[in-house]
Amino acid sequence: MKFSIVITTYNRLNLLQRAIDSALNQTLKCEVVVVDDCSSDDTQTYIKSLGNSVVYHRNEVNQGHAATVNAGVAKASGDWIKFLDDDDYLAPNCLEEMAKAIALCPDAVICSCVAAQVDCNEVEISRTPKLGSGLAFYIPQADIHYGMLLELLPFGTPVQVACRRDAFLQTGGWDSTLDANCDDIDSWIRIVQFGHAIFLNQCLAYRTIWPGAYNQKFSLTQRLATNILMKEKIYALVDEQYRSKVPLLQDIKNYLKLHWILVALKQRNMKNFLLMIDESVLSLLAWRLLLTAFLSRHFPERNSHIRKFVLIDS
Repeated sequence: MKFSIVITTYNRLNLLQRAIDSALNQTLKCEVVVVDDCSSDDTQTYIKSLGNSVVYHRNEVNQGHAATVNAGVAKASGDWIKFLDDDDYLAPNCLEEMAKAIALCPDAVICSCVAAQVDCNEVEISRTPKLGSGLAFYIPQADIHYGMLLELLPFGTPVQVACRRDAFLQTGGWDSTLDANCDDIDSWIRIVQFGHAIFLNQCLAYRTIWPGAYNQKFSLTQRLATNILMKEKIYALVDEQYRSKVPLLQDIKNYLKLHWILVALKQRNMKNFLLMIDESVLSLLAWRLLLTAFLSRHFPERNSHIRKFVLIDS
């Protein structure tokens, strides 16, 4: 099993250096691919100074996040792709721990882990939820979309996720029309059609929360619209055995509206609050789904809705 870490970057040399260092310092030998989306700073000079320690590709023109990820995977030679944005970084043993779990579940196509969210000074703010109480679990393919629909399976952002390269290529790669607005989640939805999933209850990744992050350029209304699109895609793929258990799609949309209305209120963003507020705030089922999502994030041991989380490493 060979890993390729694919790092995408654009005009963030000061952050990119940290991301590359975390890739080169992995305890498991791997290929490091850096894809430069036509940066205008000193990114190219710096990466070339690293010599053969990295594979470097530079887009001829700026193509956006999704297309840059696709270019990186095309250049990679590993069986598994570990995604990494330039403002995030990995624990030294990230790939080693993922490889151990994957070896015990060879039919897996995606692997995720707990991530710490850190500020610009690398001070931890929070962590993403664990899944159950063991160290690592696999989730059978038939259960995955149901778990994603009800937000019981926290695959998360690129820094948390690795996937099998052949499954990635079968999906056609990341969708540039979504560019940095759930282009990653859209990819996970399609990849898990081809095999099982693994989740590691270990903090192996670090995501930087800062004003320059890609997703900060989207309004709350845009994020709501894309969230609804993702749920529609997941809903269509839920296994037949769960069809009688899932809420109506309209109820799920109401829950999403309620969530983003509350986010706008918390942020005191009255413009988006007034644009989004509607009858969803009166839906008791939407409030119930909101509470269920909250409990699943903060008390993951309650996630008994999934037929089976199978412990693969105790």
